Amino acid sequence: MKKAIVIGATGGTGAAVTEELVNRGIPVIAFGRSLARLEQFAARLGNPVHLTLAVGDAFLADDVAAAARDADVLFHCANVPYHEMATRLLLLGEAIMEAADRLGLKVVAVDGIYPYGRKQAELVTEKHPKQPQTRKGQIRLEFENMIFDKRWKQARPLIARLPDYYGPTANQASYLGSTLEAIAAGKMAFFIGNMHIPREYVYLPDAAKMLVELAMNEQAFGQEWNIPGGGTISGHDIVRIARRASGTSKSVLPLGRIGLSMMGLFVPVMKEVVEMLYLTTDPLRLSGEKYERWIGPIPAISFEEGIAATICQLKR
Repeated sequence: MKKAIVIGATGGTGAAVTEELVNRGIPVIAFGRSLARLEQFAARLGNPVHLTLAVGDAFLADDVAAAARDADVLFHCANVPYHEMATRLLLLGEAIMEAADRLGLKVVAVDGIYPYGRKQAELVTEKHPKQPQTRKGQIRLEFENMIFDKRWKQARPLIARLPDYYGPTANQASYLGSTLEAIAAGKMAFFIGNMHIPREYVYLPDAAKMLVELAMNEQAFGQEWNIPGGGTISGHDIVRIARRASGTSKSVLPLGRIGLSMMGLFVPVMKEVVEMLYLTTDPLRLSGEKYERWIGPIPAISFEEGIAATICQLKR
């Protein structure tokens, strides 16, 4: 990898990937809609000389292609809000793939676990059937088919699937983002879903390491990859660790179907989360066997360390 461009560089996953590339000394273009946010992000990283900022609209192939002309790898980390997924996700992906195809770029498309549908094995491999049972799962499967469409003659994509994630850069797009932000700020927090059943989470800096390793392996392209977390943990244990790290003890209220539907009257994204609640009662866990076999060991910080580090960063 000579030079990378990260689309959605100030988002949760994009920021973690950009920081990992910067830390490795790899020249990287941070692409986003807001110059102010990009400059703030670059300042947080110490304004490294090998980081370039590019402002543009990821829904416009011309903007993406103009920014990416010197790159050889494109990380597609941009996303759309839950309640806009049906109308905008494929448009976003189409624009980015069109730009990548023009330039003959390798593409690392970051996605989630929704296309798998309900688990049919204790550890879900990349060969698990794709039988989405929700609208968002079906849209995500369409997104996958679009990424690997044969009309892209020059682009070389791969898809990397992350479970729920957390970390200093996680935002409202993650189930835990707002929960940990509120705990760090000493405020009452909400936890989406069942707090008793352990679920899989990946620490974003660990995920970023794995995504970059995939991008540096020529054989990884043209394939799907699971990016597993460091095990499973219950909501109660997450809150216990986060409270201890923050030194606060404000209430954390679980949100189920009724609570999310009521909040959705004021925050549209919350209403859209309802159909995915099955993942909080019947969690899906990713197998990392393929990654370990092809790429190497899976970096996995402990939940104690990762959550504490996240709270520490959020309190700054």
